[in-house]
Amino acid sequence: MSDVLSSFIADLKQVAPALIDSYFIVDAERKIIEFNRAFYAMFPRQVARGLKNKVYSGVIELNIGTCIVEQRWTENRHVRLDEISGTIIGDAEAQQMKFILSALPITDGAQQHVGALVILRNVTDEAEVQVKYQEMLETEAQERERLATQIRTRTKELLETNHLLLRTQKELLSYKKGLML
Repeated sequence: MSDVLSSFIADLKQVAPALIDSYFIVDAERKIIEFNRAFYAMFPRQVARGLKNKVYSGVIELNIGTCIVEQRWTENRHVRLDEISGTIIGDAEAQQMKFILSALPITDGAQQHVGALVILRNVTDEAEVQVKYQEMLETEAQERERLATQIRTRTKELLETNHLLLRTQKELLSYKKGLML
């Protein structure tokens, strides 16, 4: 491990207790060299024990098209991606998860890429709530439209009945006038 990565990890460990999101650090070969407890906890125990020195794409599959670390090195800047789908590799019961993903390239003094910090915020529960909320809003909109249609239909029927009643009253009045003459 390079001195730059060692220094970066030492600095990060100073603030790491304040981070509630999971994170991991990879070296230039994309191997996981450091991670926090939240990242470790995402995996089944047998997978979590072997995280160090594994290529991150071999333990977590992120549906972003290309390698997030490679993208950061190419663009040479911090990037945030919202609601990225991911799956834990090696977990037979793995569910699709949703993440907010941030990645930061780690460079040495010569601006050579020596690693990357990747932060994953698990927003699976929030995404599910949002989907259910959208479904609820659509159901409510359909119900409102159904009720509005029902009201229009009943109003039309009421107006027709009222018109028929008025006509019948006029006929009755005319009949009464005819009898009185």
